[in-house]
Parts: sequence; structure tokens; C-alpha cells
Amino acid sequence: MAHGYVGADLSAVCKEAGLMSFKRCLAEHEVPSTLDDGAREGTLKEHLLVTREDIMAAFRQVRPSAMREVAIDVPKVRWDDIGGNAVIKQKLKQAVEWPLKHPEAFQRLGIRPPKGILMYGPPGCSKTLVARALATESGLNFLAVKGPELFSKWVGESERAVRQVFQKARAAAPSIVFFDEIDALAARRGSGGDDGASSVSDRVLTQLLTELDGVETLKDVVMVAATNRPDLIDKALLRPGRIDRIIYVPLPDRQAREEIFKIHLAKTPTGADVTIEELALKTEMFSGAEISALCREAALNALQEDIESTEVLRRHFDKAYMAVKPRTSTELIELYRKYQNESGVHSI
Repeated sequence: MAHGYVGADLSAVCKEAGLMSFKRCLAEHEVPSTLDDGAREGTLKEHLLVTREDIMAAFRQVRPSAMREVAIDVPKVRWDDIGGNAVIKQKLKQAVEWPLKHPEAFQRLGIRPPKGILMYGPPGCSKTLVARALATESGLNFLAVKGPELFSKWVGESERAVRQVFQKARAAAPSIVFFDEIDALAARRGSGGDDGASSVSDRVLTQLLTELDGVETLKDVVMVAATNRPDLIDKALLRPGRIDRIIYVPLPDRQAREEIFKIHLAKTPTGADVTIEELALKTEMFSGAEISALCREAALNALQEDIESTEVLRRHFDKAYMAVKPRTSTELIELYRKYQNESGVHSI
């Protein structure tokens, strides 16, 4: 629970837990106003007890110093919140959770945990959501960075930003560093021509490789990256020892689409003429994000028809199909297949 917390942080946690216990005690036990201050204090002390729930709530309120500035508040995303992708979830658990929960097994077989994981696939296929669920389920600290955010017009600032991200991750270990749009951060060297932007990109990539290979080891730190264009990433980053797992996150199949519809319609009343199976059949080539948009559009159609509507009917979905179309082209799917065949070892 206290990964990344320094002494001052732990002191703040204790104070916050005590304050929460005091508030709860006041709410649960009435103290007669006729008592003097000493008697009132004595009555409260009889019932004042810091519980596990108070401490857990305090941890949620006090962020560790090592996680400030870079870290984000991770939504409590669970594996059950993500439809399909069972094999991908298992591979990520093996790569991240197993080394932390069963380190003796890795030592016994003489293998080291993977340093980096790359997820690639069409937009809207839950790559970012999967990374957040991984952090939540494994209980790790989570540092999220979008690739383009690290670039600066000032010389040396971009490399320093990369260095600081990994310094924060080491201080907060065990932790996950999540790089979204990694292709912007690790583009092939020289791909931008001879301009200054290409030079900055090359230096940032070099700094990233240094962090993965450097003298200061990434103990209990895993880099997870996501991209829609794996073909743009420099091959030096993708060699084993840096990126050890390359995972393709495809468009959801029929079974996965059914699971996604069940998740998004769990709190939406639907008519008897709406079936999950039919919705899944009609959404071939839809991503998870597009299915979510379809459900939202159908509900809005129901409200547009009658603001007092209590359920979403089939005709509302039929109208939604006209507004929400699959955007993943067959050319992009073919690019992924070609990349999978040519780029070497893949986990899936």
C-alpha cells in the first residue's frame, strides 16, 4: 500500500486516518451538549478507534510524493469492465503480476521478468483501458504519459522529461509506466529528414533506450506502451531485452462484441425486440469504442423521440447504425498482419 510514500506522506496518512475516525465517531455517537469539554472529550475517546477502512480511505486521499506531477488518478477499472481479450489479459498478467507475486519461481528457473510490453492494434480497442485495469488489479502505482507531451522546443528538455518519468517510476516501484502513442516518442531514427524535429526525436529515442538499458536497473518497473502504428517505431526499441512482449490487440470478435454490449447496456433498459446476439452480428468490424458510441447514440435516439422514454428499442439502434460506422479500414488490418509476420517474436 505504501509504495512511493516518504515519511512525511505516511505522517499525513496517519493524520488523515485519525481525522476520518474522529468524524465517523461524531456521526455514530451522540455526545450530550450539557457535558463540559473534558467530559465530552472522555466520552469520544471511549469510542474513538482507527479502523482499516479509515486507513484505506486515508491512502486514497494522500498521494505519495513520488507520484505527484507525472502520475494520474487511475479510474478503478477492473478486468470485468473490459469485454473479450481474455488471452491478452492473461499474457499481461504473466508479464506484470507473476514476477511480483511469484519472484521465487522466476529465480528458480533463472529467468528475468520482461522490461517492456508493446500493445498495438486498431484505435478504440481498449489498449489504454487494459493498461489501467492491469494497474488496478495488480495494485501497482501507475504513471501515464502521452508520447507527444514529452516534446519541448527547448534543447535537452525532452530528454530530461523522459529521464524524470523513469526516476519517478523507480521511486514509486513497483510501478507501471504507460506510454500512449509511443510511435510519436520512438519514431524510426532519421524518418523526419534533416530538420530540428528529427534531431529532437532521435535524442528522445536515445534517452529512452538508455533508461531501458542503463546502469540504473528498472527493478520492479514495467514499461507498457500502446500504438496504432507499430511500423513507425524504431526497431532498436523492439529487440528482446527492451520490449520483451509484443501483443496484437485486434478488433473484437463476435463473442467479445457480445460481452462489450452486455457491459455497456447493463444499466440501460432495452425493449424485448433488442437482443445482444443480433447487435453483435450487426457490428462486424466495430471497435469497442464504436460499440460504446453506438449504445450511447441509440439511447439518445430514444430520448429524442420521447424525453420520458424508459427503454431503448430496436428502431433506436437501427437509426444509430446510420450515425455510427466502423472506421477501421481493411488496409490497416492488412498492415497489422504484415507487421506481425515481419517484425519477429510476438506473444499473440
